[in-house]
Amino acid sequence: MQRFNRFIFGFIPGILLPVLFLWIYLSRFYPADLSFFEIIKQLFPGVMLGKLLLLSIMPNLIGVFIFYKQDNFKLGIGMMTGALPYLVTAMFMM
Repeated sequence: MQRFNRFIFGFIPGILLPVLFLWIYLSRFYPADLSFFEIIKQLFPGVMLGKLLLLSIMPNLIGVFIFYKQDNFKLGIGMMTGALPYLVTAMFMM
């Protein structure tokens, strides 16, 4: 596992995991029969999208916790850095 203890191996999933989680969450629990991009367009100017972005960061935080417990610090830092754009965007939408 030490071979994969690199920043980029945490950063790429850190960027993609919130989008995947948001897509799964919206396709499963959103009541309308709209596509993912139409739902995002509908929610964009509101506070609700900021809250959904904060919710989508949770899998990244779980991954950071797991990587830190396994002493893979660069993977954890990569995942946390990948979550920062979503966190900053969510804070500006609140």
